[in-house]
Amino acid sequence: MKPTLQLKLSQHLTLTPQLQQSIKLLQLSTLELGQEIERFLLENPMLERDEADNGDFVPASAATPVPTNSSETTATATDEQPRSEPEPAGFDEAGEWSSAANGGSGSRDDDDDTDFQEFQAAGTSLRDHLDQQVALSPLSDRDRALVRFIIEALDDDGYLNQSLEELLPLLPPELEFDLDDLSIALHHVQSLEPAGVGARSPQECLGLQLRAMPSDPTRDLALRVVEEHLELLAERNFARLKRLLGCDDEQLRSAHALICRLDPHPGSQYSAQETRYVLPDVVVRKLRGRWTVSLNPEAMPKLRINALYASILQQNRGSGGALTSQLQEARWLIKNVQQRFDTILRVSQAIVDQQRQFFDYGEVAMRPLTLREIADQLDLHESTVSRVTTQKFMATPRGVFELKYFFGSHVATDTGGAASSTAIRALIRQLVDAEDRKKPLSDAKIAELLGQQGIVVARRTIAKYRESLNIPPVSLRKTI
Repeated sequence: MKPTLQLKLSQHLTLTPQLQQSIKLLQLSTLELGQEIERFLLENPMLERDEADNGDFVPASAATPVPTNSSETTATATDEQPRSEPEPAGFDEAGEWSSAANGGSGSRDDDDDTDFQEFQAAGTSLRDHLDQQVALSPLSDRDRALVRFIIEALDDDGYLNQSLEELLPLLPPELEFDLDDLSIALHHVQSLEPAGVGARSPQECLGLQLRAMPSDPTRDLALRVVEEHLELLAERNFARLKRLLGCDDEQLRSAHALICRLDPHPGSQYSAQETRYVLPDVVVRKLRGRWTVSLNPEAMPKLRINALYASILQQNRGSGGALTSQLQEARWLIKNVQQRFDTILRVSQAIVDQQRQFFDYGEVAMRPLTLREIADQLDLHESTVSRVTTQKFMATPRGVFELKYFFGSHVATDTGGAASSTAIRALIRQLVDAEDRKKPLSDAKIAELLGQQGIVVARRTIAKYRESLNIPPVSLRKTI
């Protein structure tokens, strides 16, 4: 047992910092990429945005940046889309993609205050809306304070989830409130707009909305259904409902339609909803009979080396160790960002080539596709394709899709081929939309109909696909 020295030769793979950064940038979404670039801009003085904003990348090799096109496709996309005035997002009537938000900064009359009113209404919470009504009501200060106490106990949907017995101990004992006072206050809350607010159950919520309507035979019948037989309506047991209510098909159909128009979540229209905006990375167009992909200039950051710092560093060679390192990092970042978009473009074009039938005919023509097929076609690793297709979006005339959308499992056909699960879902949707609502199709019947088209699908698979499409089961799709 004594210390010794040994020499050993071995081979192993290591990821250089540049390669690690390239992999990291590749898997980021457009939003995350923008945040990462903002961090680099704050930390690295050698890096700056290209104020020329011409949609092209800048090479990292030049101290004084000269704009160059990252690829022929990018240059074509830039030439086809002159960036002048902002326009609504999406495809216009000519099939061209426009980069700004729909209905956003487009032209409108100066005296048009519709947008302002919409934003103002959206900014009012349910409690503020109810408090404004309470302030105008002829109540005493004591009653008004108790009504506002009930309002504060409501959830975002407008329901009172706590019982009055649970709320009573929360009131100051010296005010000597009792359950009758709370019940009266709750009655005042339930008389406010929107109708149905202050309900303690969905059944009570629907009943409050019906009682707020003028009385007529349809409304009275709907009120009886809600208050006495709501479970039977949920089960679609129309035969028993007609027998218990003593009505015919037309009367029950009218009452059912009235109930369906009610809002079981009256407070949701005042709750703040987070809207997720997607900026597509690539745009698909049909040019000369072929579906082609181009990069979206709005998603591509415009970066370059800071000319001032680069010239200072060039004049003082050998004395700027920190700046030299930052210059190298800036070059790496620009190169890796360019490589990221080049890879996205290659993968997107390969996907479009494989799924061109989808772009021509829709979901029913989607073919089975795996990550390995694209990886083999482009001579990339499967993990690279997975990173490229995650949280990257493609704008097409049929909508905006995540690249992952075009991959899916397959189901065998009688001819020995395969059908995409996306195509099967589209067929299920078509069959359900065309079914007789009085005799809706069961999962077994849908499987039989698909089998007649040569697609072998088990009933359990049909049920799984139907649930993923948010299509209710056959018992809940039945109408009168």
